[in-house]
Amino acid sequence: MNYRQLILTLVSTSVLLSGCYTYNGQPDRTANGALLGGALGAGSGALIGNAAGHHTAEGAAIGGAVGLLTGALVGNAMEQQHREALRAQAPQTLARVEQGQPLATADVKALAKAGLSDEVIISQIRNSRSIYHLSTAEIIDLRDAGVSQKVIEFMINTATTVSDAPAPSPGMVVTQPPPPVVYQEVIYPAPGPDYIWIGGCWTWYGSRWCWARGHWAYPPHRGAYWYGGRWESRGGSHVWVGGYWR
Repeated sequence: MNYRQLILTLVSTSVLLSGCYTYNGQPDRTANGALLGGALGAGSGALIGNAAGHHTAEGAAIGGAVGLLTGALVGNAMEQQHREALRAQAPQTLARVEQGQPLATADVKALAKAGLSDEVIISQIRNSRSIYHLSTAEIIDLRDAGVSQKVIEFMINTATTVSDAPAPSPGMVVTQPPPPVVYQEVIYPAPGPDYIWIGGCWTWYGSRWCWARGHWAYPPHRGAYWYGGRWESRGGSHVWVGGYWR
C-alpha cells in the first residue's frame, strides 16, 4: 500500500466513525480523536518521511501511530468531562439516560448544560420515546437554558413523530387477530455501540390495532440477548407473550 492509499484509508475511516457514541449516548471522542489524529499524523509523517529520503510509507505509518495515541488521549479527556459534568449537575438525568427512561424538559436542559451536542440530545430523546407538548412559556424557558432551536423543534414535533401507542402488556387478551408484522420498520441510529434494537409490534390501543414502534434498549448485563414478544392464538383469542432478556 503506498502512502496515498494509507492516508486515504485513515481519512475515510475517521469520517465514517466520527459519529461514534459511548454506552450512554455521548460522542465517543476517544475513538473520534484517535481516528482523526491518526489521519493527520499519517499525513504529517508522510511529508516528513518524504523530505527525509523518500521513506514516505514508513513516515506515514509512524506518524499515524503517534496521531492515534495523541488523538485518543485528547478525545478521552473531553468525553470524561461531559460525563462528569452531567453526573455532578444532574445525576438523576444521567441515570434516566443510561436506562432509556423518558426525559423531562429539565433533563433536556441538563444535557445541554453538560455540553452534549444537538445530535446526541436528539438521539436520547428519540430513544427514550419521550413526547412533549410544549407551551410558549416552556419553549422560552428551554431557550433561556441554552437548549438549541434544533433540539426545541425536535421536541415540538415528538407528538407526531413518536408513536403514542404503548407496547402491549404481558397477558393482554384480544379477540381479533393482529395484522401482519411490519418488516420494513425504520431503524434509526443507535445512541450507543452496545444498545440492542427491540423491534416494534402490534398492540390493541383503544378500539383498534396500532403499531408500537421499536426502540433501542441497553442490555441488563454483558452478552444479554433479547427474545421478542409474540401474539399466541389460544381458544379463539390472541394473548400477548411478552419479550424478555436472557
